[in-house]
Amino acid sequence: MSENKKNKNELKRLRAVDRAIADLRRGLSVIVQGAGDASLVLATEMAYAAELADLEARSGSTPVLALTAHRANVLHIKPTGDEAVRLIIEDWMDAPLMRALADAVHDLDQPFRGPFTRLKGALPPSVPTAIKLAKLARLLPSVLAAPLPLDQINKAAAEHDLSIVSIDDITAFEEIAATQLKPVAAARVPLQASEDTTFHAFRPKDGGIEHLAIVVGDPNRHEPVLARLHSECFTGDLIGSLKCDCGEQLRGALKALHDEGGGVLLYLAQEGRGIGLINKLRAYKLQSQGFDTIDANERLGFDADERVFQPAAEMFKLLGFRKVRLMTNNPEKVEGLQRFGIDVTERVSHKFPSNTHNELYLATKKKRSGHYL
Repeated sequence: MSENKKNKNELKRLRAVDRAIADLRRGLSVIVQGAGDASLVLATEMAYAAELADLEARSGSTPVLALTAHRANVLHIKPTGDEAVRLIIEDWMDAPLMRALADAVHDLDQPFRGPFTRLKGALPPSVPTAIKLAKLARLLPSVLAAPLPLDQINKAAAEHDLSIVSIDDITAFEEIAATQLKPVAAARVPLQASEDTTFHAFRPKDGGIEHLAIVVGDPNRHEPVLARLHSECFTGDLIGSLKCDCGEQLRGALKALHDEGGGVLLYLAQEGRGIGLINKLRAYKLQSQGFDTIDANERLGFDADERVFQPAAEMFKLLGFRKVRLMTNNPEKVEGLQRFGIDVTERVSHKFPSNTHNELYLATKKKRSGHYL
């Protein structure tokens, strides 16, 4: 396949996933299709009575409620060994209840729910992939899924104006989006930490949120550059939240780059370790109920950390850097960059004193995530 044809094909795949993401966020159903099965799916978070009725009418079958294994465990549903669990929708399970089952912030308000009936048998690949799509949409990781015969896909899509997205495209979405990052703007922006600073913006071809690179000075491309990967944190970076150490890490990193005489900070659009701002607020609510940061994410149905670091590696390459001295306490960032072709020659410690609001947060990162704190 020629490079031009490959790029067009990848853009087409990105567009299909992006359209499905947008539809899920609007409360619309989408078709997730594989080689051997297909499902008409609706994000549980967006499921109200009208949307549920449409889902049943358009599929011609009764949907199931699909949850991640993390979320099912919280609801005391026996594990199946699969990454997702399907529940039969009983007569007493209305739309508000199903939305509550997907959202852990309601657990203490409604502690007595069930019993639930698991759907037995092999898990259709379209179901966990649809949950992945909900994650990409920054929605809660749960869907209502109704099986759709393969020979009915095109007819259903045409009659009801439904998006069709393949399992393969959803699975490859993050990798393709990372490798298709393009620089779109750059400008000098003097900062308090360093007046000699240039911002570079990189946009994925799916049209998603831009990642930023903040280059301090003019670091040597032939030597390992002092660098920091910083996931955006609206609450910590901008508002000054005391629940995390993100703001201190951001400002401290910029000062360190200035003191070094130059370096790079990548500001990545990965709020809340990849779950998005709204879900991070949900996790904060759970933390106020006594759960630590990892338990909170998993109670919502997410993994402890949903981030991928391939976009960061691609940004370094586009900026001309192949070797970095990485300011981090997180071993996964080191491994993540090295996996995608960036040589991390040194890990530079980057920690700050705790306060009464983030003591548990930092202790959890050290004890349960293996951070060097």
